[in-house]
Amino acid sequence: MAFRLRYAAISDVGRVRKDNQDSGYAGPWLLAVCDGVGGAARGDLASATAIGQLRKLDAKPSSTASDDMRSAVAGALHRANDRIAELVDDDPALSGTSTTATLALFDGTKLTFGHVGDSRAYLFRDDEIRQVTKDHTFVQSLIDEGRITDEEARTHPHRNLILKAIDGVHDIDADMFDIDMHQGDRLLLCSDGASGVLDDGRLADILSMGTPDYAAVELVRASLEAGTNDNVTCIVADVVDESEVGPEQQQPMTVGSAADLKRRLHVPKTNLFRGHRAGDTGELEPVKAEIPDNLTGNIPPFAIETDPVDPEEARYAPRPPRRFLLARRLLAAVALVGLVWMAGAAAYSWSQQQYFVGEQDGSVTIFRGLNADVPGIDLSHAYQTTNVSLDRLSDYDASTVRAGIDADSLADAQRAVKRLAANQSLDEDTTATPTESASPSDTVSPTATATPTDTASATP
Repeated sequence: MAFRLRYAAISDVGRVRKDNQDSGYAGPWLLAVCDGVGGAARGDLASATAIGQLRKLDAKPSSTASDDMRSAVAGALHRANDRIAELVDDDPALSGTSTTATLALFDGTKLTFGHVGDSRAYLFRDDEIRQVTKDHTFVQSLIDEGRITDEEARTHPHRNLILKAIDGVHDIDADMFDIDMHQGDRLLLCSDGASGVLDDGRLADILSMGTPDYAAVELVRASLEAGTNDNVTCIVADVVDESEVGPEQQQPMTVGSAADLKRRLHVPKTNLFRGHRAGDTGELEPVKAEIPDNLTGNIPPFAIETDPVDPEEARYAPRPPRRFLLARRLLAAVALVGLVWMAGAAAYSWSQQQYFVGEQDGSVTIFRGLNADVPGIDLSHAYQTTNVSLDRLSDYDASTVRAGIDADSLADAQRAVKRLAANQSLDEDTTATPTESASPSDTVSPTATATPTDTASATP
C-alpha cells in the first residue's frame, strides 16, 4: 500500500531571542529541520542555506532501494556543507557558522533519515512515542557512558554543547537509517527549543491530539510556556492513505529563517495562538539588518536577522579568528612582567628599611633586611659589625642574638647592641663599636664602653 504525508510546520522566534536561527521544510516527500549555530557568525544563514540545498530532495524517489535513498540523503547533506564553505570563503566574517540537520526522505512506504547534531525526530505509533535519532552532544556521550541520567542531562551546564554539525569545514558524519511506515503513524521533527524543555510524556500527550496543524501549534505553545529560551521549530506529519490527501494539501512549507514569506494558514495568525488553550507565543518582531555588499547574490531572499552577542556562539562553532592575537598576547605578557617587577621592587624597598641584631663569625652584628631564611635567597646582609663577642654574653643573651633580635629602626638596633655590651662579662676592657660594612657614609655615634671602673672590683 502506498501512503502519503499530511504535514504542518511552524517556527517561532521565542520569547528571548531577537532573531530566528531555525529553519524548517515540509513537503510531500521530504521533512527537514535545521538549527543554526554561531550567534554573531550568522547561524540563521547556515540553517537557511542548508534547507535551500536539502529541499531539492523533495521529489518522489526514482528508486526506492535503501542504498539509493541513503545516497541521495547523504549527497544533499554534502551539498549543504559545500555551500556553507563557499559562503565562508566569500566572507571570512562568517567563519564559525554551522547548523544541525535532521531530515527524512519519504518514498511512499518508508522514511530514510539523515541526522547531524541535536535536532530530533520522534515516531508516535500506537499511542507510544519513540525518539528515533540520537543527539550528537556532550551530555549524550555522558549518558552513553552511564555517568548521568536523561533527567540530569536536561539541567547539565553543557547540555547545549554539540559535537557534530554542518560547518563547511569538517566532513559530514551523519547517522543514516530507514524506518518502515504504518498507516496512522505520526512523525515529529523539532529543534532543541522544543525537545529541550518537553519530556517524552508531554510530547506524546500533545501528539495524541488533533490534526498536524493543531499538534504543531500546541507543541510550540507548550515549549514557550515551559520556559524555553531558544527558537522553536516543529514539523508534524501523519502517514495516511494516499486517497485521503488532495493536491491542495501537498504544498511545500518553508518556515523559520529560510522562509521567503511568513506562513499563511487557513486561519488568521492571531487565532493561531491567542485563545488557543491559553496562549500567545509572545513572538517578537525580528531585528532587520542591512545585507553586506559582498554577500549580495549569496543570500537567499529572506529576512536577515542578527544578534551581535549571542550564547549560540559557544554552542558548537569555533569563534572567528581574532585580529592581532599575537600582539595582544605579547602586550599582556609585558604588562604581567611589569606588574611582577613593580611588586618585587616595592617588596625590596620595604625590606631595606628593616633591621635586626644577629650573629656573624661569633660577633654581634646589625643586619639590614628580613630576619627569615628562604633557601637560595638572601633576604638580609650585614650592615654594621661590632666587637661584642657572643663568647662574653650569657647563654640567654647569646641564644637571643643567634635567633635574631628584631628592631623597629637602625637606632633601635644600635640600642640593643649597647645593652648587650653592658651585659657582657668584664674580665677585660671591651668596647662595642658598630662598624659599617655596607654603607661607609653612615656613621654610628657614641660607642658603648665597658671598663673595669664601671663596676665594683673584687679583691682576692
